Amino acid sequence: MKLGAFSVSLNVKDIHKSKEFYEKLGFEDLGGDISQNWLIMKNENCIIGLFQGMFEKNILTFNPGWDENANNLESFTDVRNLQKKLKESGINIITEADESSEGPAYITLEDPDGNQILIDQHR
Repeated sequence: MKLGAFSVSLNVKDIHKSKEFYEKLGFEDLGGDISQNWLIMKNENCIIGLFQGMFEKNILTFNPGWDENANNLESFTDVRNLQKKLKESGINIITEADESSEGPAYITLEDPDGNQILIDQHR
């Protein structure tokens, strides 16, 4: 099962302080908008998202259709197909994508320890 590019989405208290901290660790801006309180940062193949005031917990994030540089992949598994396979394997989907839709969509689930997982397709 191909889930797409992986990142950790961090719930931060002060996005400016967090950006400065991660820059000292060698991370550079990849995308986002700090004026909207979110940034995507990258260090080699490690990707983190900094999000201030958008959610309560840190989230494991997968982006079907993208590589680690947010470039479109020629071929990928649509999030609705991933949802179907996950449901067939007995995984509880918390937020479901509309299976009759096309294009951008997302699903959410939790692992057995309550860690949140977002599968977020942007295309």
